[in-house]
Amino acid sequence: MIESFLFSGFGGQGVMFAGQLLAYAGMDTGLETTWIPSYGPEMRGGTAHCFVVLSDKPIGSPLVRNPKTALVFNNPSFEKYDPLIKTGGLLIVNSSMIVQSSNRTDITTLNIPATSLADELGSLRVANLIMLGAMLAANHIIRPEDLKQALADHIPAHHTDMLGMNYAAVDLGMEHAVQVLAR
Repeated sequence: MIESFLFSGFGGQGVMFAGQLLAYAGMDTGLETTWIPSYGPEMRGGTAHCFVVLSDKPIGSPLVRNPKTALVFNNPSFEKYDPLIKTGGLLIVNSSMIVQSSNRTDITTLNIPATSLADELGSLRVANLIMLGAMLAANHIIRPEDLKQALADHIPAHHTDMLGMNYAAVDLGMEHAVQVLAR
């Protein structure tokens, strides 16, 4: 088994943290893992993306041309990566910020209003974890409890007061994705 993931959006949306958290959860559960970040010089507000590869075998190359799963947080990311997702793959769209729809019939698209849901929870900063929770509902490579444990183990010390809200965001993303997938 080998799974490739792309996280892409503006700097400041938590794209890097979401990818890094998935990588930590993979490592913590014994999977081979790579995480490769890339961001523009201005970081916050500029473009940012990262690739994560998880596998039960050694990973030959961390480079990903056609990710199996993409979590896109803004329009430029959608436009750039929608065509590159592997056939049979999964596209998770922050539909609060992306008004376009994928025309592809060879992938599964999950529209998750992550920013709106995060606002309802009380902090826009957890939209990334809502998207990650949605991914867990559709791709079972990591168990939710393993992701939450990785979150507890690796959250920056100055954000530990947000741990409960982060868990709620993961759960909300999963619940919303299950509803969307059931349609």
